[in-house]
Formats: sequence, C-alpha cells, structure tokens
Amino acid sequence: MDASSSTEPSIPAPDALSEDPITSTPAPLSKNAQKKLAKAVRLAEAKKERRAVEKEKRKQKKRERYEKERAEAEAEGEDGPLKKKVKLDAAPQKRPFDARVVVDLAFDELMSENEVKSLTSQLAFTYSANRKAVAPFTSLLFTGLGGRTFTRLEAISDAAYKRWIDTDWWTEGYERLWEAEAETEVTKATGSEEADEKIEKEEDASGTVKKKAKTAKKQQKPQTAPRETVVYLTADSAEELTELKEDETYIIGGIVDHNRYKNLCLKKSQDTNIRSARLPIGTYLSELKTRKVLTVNQTFEILLKWTETRDWEQALYSVVPKRKFHEKAGASDKKGEKEDGEADKVVIEAEEVEQGGEEGDDRDEADEGVVEAAIPDESEPSMSVDPQKSESSSS
Repeated sequence: MDASSSTEPSIPAPDALSEDPITSTPAPLSKNAQKKLAKAVRLAEAKKERRAVEKEKRKQKKRERYEKERAEAEAEGEDGPLKKKVKLDAAPQKRPFDARVVVDLAFDELMSENEVKSLTSQLAFTYSANRKAVAPFTSLLFTGLGGRTFTRLEAISDAAYKRWIDTDWWTEGYERLWEAEAETEVTKATGSEEADEKIEKEEDASGTVKKKAKTAKKQQKPQTAPRETVVYLTADSAEELTELKEDETYIIGGIVDHNRYKNLCLKKSQDTNIRSARLPIGTYLSELKTRKVLTVNQTFEILLKWTETRDWEQALYSVVPKRKFHEKAGASDKKGEKEDGEADKVVIEAEEVEQGGEEGDDRDEADEGVVEAAIPDESEPSMSVDPQKSESSSS
C-alpha cells in the first residue's frame, strides 16, 4: 500500500498559518454606519467651534468689565481698577489688638456634666470669633484645664482644640502669668545675657543661622504678665470697665453654674490680689431691666467688637441677643440643653475656621450663663448674674 494514500489529515501551508484575522482588512461599513460616523464628526467639529466662540465671548466680557472698572476708578481718582478696591473692602485688613484674654477653666468640679458640655461649646465659639475678628486679640490663653472639661475636649473631633491656632492651654492657674514673670526676671539677672551672647558667637560665620536661632528663642518665650496688668471680669465688681488697654490681660470666668455660686470670680480675684471690673452693660443697656447673663463667647465677642469700634454701646448692642430686650423682669432665661452631637459640631466648626469655614449661625443660642454680665434690678447696688442653663460667674 502506498504511504502517500494515508488517511492522515494534511498540514496547512505556512502562509495559511501566518494569516491573522484581526489584522485582516475590516469589512466595509454599511451606509447607516457611515452616516452615523459622519454625523459624529460634524458634531465634534461644531462643538469645538462653539467652545471657541464662547471662550472669545467670555474674554470680551472680561475686557469690557475691566475697562468699565478702570474708568470708574479713574473718575474716583484711583490709579487701578475698581475691582481691586472692592476686593480689599470685602476682606478688611486685620488690626491685631495687643492684649491677652484668659479663660479661667479652674471650676470643673463645680459643674454638672451638661454644664461642662455647654462650656466646651462656648470655648469653640470663642476661638472661632477671635480667628475671624477684624481686631483680634494677639493672645488667647486657657488656664486651669483639667477634669471633665479636659476629657471632653480630648474626645471631640480627635482633640481638635490642640490644633487651634494662636492659643495656649495650661493645666496651671492664671497665677503662673506673674509667677513666670518673676522667674524670668531672676533668669535675666543670673545669666541669660551670657546665653544670648553664646548663641550669637556660635554662628558668627553665618548670619542666617544666627537669625534662625534668635527667632526660635523668641517663639519659645513663655507668656507672662505683671500682676498689676491683670483684670478679672466679673459682674460683681464695684469697678466698671471703661476701656481695654494693650499690654493688659483680661480674665473671663469659664464656669456654667446656674448662678449657684455667688461672687465666685470676685472672691477669686481678691484671693489672688488682682483687679476686677465689670462690663458697662448697666450704663449702655439701661433698658434691660431684668437680670441677664452672657456666655463666655458672648462676653469675648463684646470685647472683640470694642477693639474694632472703640464703642461700648455698639459692641453691646451688636452681641447681646435681641430676645433679651423683650423678656419680662424676673423671667427665667434658661435654654434647653444642646444635644451632644450639636456640641460636637460646634467644636468641629471652630476647627474648620482654620481653613476658612463659617462659624455656626446659632452662636447666640449656645447654652448661656458662663459669664456674669448681668443687669441688676433697680433696687440692687451692683451687677449680678442670673445665668441660664450654662450660667457663669464672670463678666
């Protein structure tokens, strides 16, 4: 039998194996497919043309607006376009007020859990107000931090208070201000001059490094204040505050106590031998016949407004909630307690101020009573407080 007549299948030629159906010439498009493709191309070209026209229109409008603003600016005697002037007006230049405000937090054991919650909310609003103020205080110090106030602040938004800019937190009391001042004076007398001289000599060949060393030293300088420049704000004081002065320190009592503790902040100022003063609410808001109380943040905002306007009446009217002018004498001014979630939101909002976030619109509705800034009854010789749900004893 001949081998060539075998039934084994024939092996295709090499050319047949090399054919790749993928690279082969595609089948021609149908008429419908060609029409769709042509339409898509026309739409893409039309879109490009439309975008180019719109872009040119925007440029033309911008040029016209610029010319108009420049003409208006020239008419008003300005060198540049009005647009720049409007932008500057929208964001006033900050004018820091070189004074310190201290919030005394050394009353933790005197407050309930809800009062501590209210206080932490008010601290957040206080920080936020200073960050956004036109004339902010150059130093914001919180002293006596501890207990449940510390625990709550640590728990809210991953300890957001530690990221608050230009603030200091002390576990010690405010007495450290003048005690540190005395220590600084002693240090200066015993060898700080030698240390300064050493720093300057070490980097004599490099002025840049020497400058950095001096800057670092300045940043590490502790906060100090002579005792005679410290003023405790309390509604029970016989002295009325007439003005704020730079290089002075003003203490706000950070307590929410429902007015349980009479003369608490006044007595503390006497024990530490510092001045006390009350806000001039009775002088400028005489129509308030009922005993009122302000929160820590409201008291702080009044001080901020004064640094901006130098006008107590304007400062008081702009901050004191309008509802207070319509309440009857002797009426309770207590507010319902905020929920934990709302208080947490307040602290988070204060942190967002660092990125330009807006402060909550309900700051006037925050738990009240942290600061004694009351209007006395006509029969009372001095101001006292009737704090609300979060009432306090400093003015």
